[in-house]
Amino acid sequence: MTSKSQIEVENKLISIVKQDEQDYICLTDMIRDEEGSDHIRNWMRNRNTVEFIGLWETLNNPNFKHVEFDTFRKHSIYFSFSRYD
Repeated sequence: MTSKSQIEVENKLISIVKQDEQDYICLTDMIRDEEGSDHIRNWMRNRNTVEFIGLWETLNNPNFKHVEFDTFRKHSIYFSFSRYD
């Protein structure tokens, strides 16, 4: 069962999704309008961020598509994502 709610933190609405008794907060909501609109894009260009996401998905997502992610991961290591903007 999944439920959605929001909290307000420092005048920002932050989405929360509850799934299987676990709460997940929306990072995008937290940093929206901080340091410009490219903050998430810049964060995703970091190879360590991409590796972390892959590990988290491997541990927590039984439907994780490893083959598709591997292609994405290789692009993050060898190319700048700015080529695909």
